[in-house]
Amino acid sequence: MNGVDLGIGALEQDLWRVVFLMTRLGAALLAAPFFGATSVPVSVRVSITGALAIFVSISMPSVQTPAALISLDGILAILGEVIVGLALGFVLQMAFAAPTVAAELIGGGMGMSMAVSPDAMGGGTTSSFGQYFMIVLTLIFLATGAHLDWIALVTESYNAFPPGQTWLGAERFAAIAGFASFMFETAVRIALPVTLILLLVQVLTGILSRSAPSLNLFALGLPAGVLAGMAALIISAPLIYDQFTDLVGDALAETESVIAR
Repeated sequence: MNGVDLGIGALEQDLWRVVFLMTRLGAALLAAPFFGATSVPVSVRVSITGALAIFVSISMPSVQTPAALISLDGILAILGEVIVGLALGFVLQMAFAAPTVAAELIGGGMGMSMAVSPDAMGGGTTSSFGQYFMIVLTLIFLATGAHLDWIALVTESYNAFPPGQTWLGAERFAAIAGFASFMFETAVRIALPVTLILLLVQVLTGILSRSAPSLNLFALGLPAGVLAGMAALIISAPLIYDQFTDLVGDALAETESVIAR
């Protein structure tokens, strides 16, 4: 059927079906920020993807796979599965990028852009505030059960876009691109209370340096900016956490709108 005879008889068809279902699920998990983190071993990702594929195969017997995967139609169907999976994961990835952008704005205003640490999720490096925001957002994401809701939406996508009918359409791609602008807006809202206080502190230190030229602006402004920024983060913590909770809900709503007919 698929050009490869594994010699396992009747189980071969079920095995190829699970492998095909793993394509969309694996692409979604790979693009998602939490499930696709570089710190997660490949064996764990494959195991989770395989378990989800077996669940979908049993719970959704109506999902039909191509008659021959190793063919032109089969390859096109696999590419369609990858597109849908990457789109669903990319929406969640953009939501997790908003705190990182906000942290860069805050760290730059406090003069702590040089304080970086390895990014366990996306690789590379990120600011210390970005790492802190990512940890808080991940905890909120897991505590609210949003990871289960997102996996349920990815599973539901098989009903909205059966194999072979996976073209999302221009309007859905435009909606995903529009969510990126919402991500930047959310980042500005998260960073606005802290950056406003930092701006006032910088204006105050500038006035002091003009009125007393003997004062060292760098020796006065940097410690004042760091202390004011830390105090602003502590004071605005409840507001920031509410923004994170709303961001998780908006990411799930955007994912649901992608698979909506």
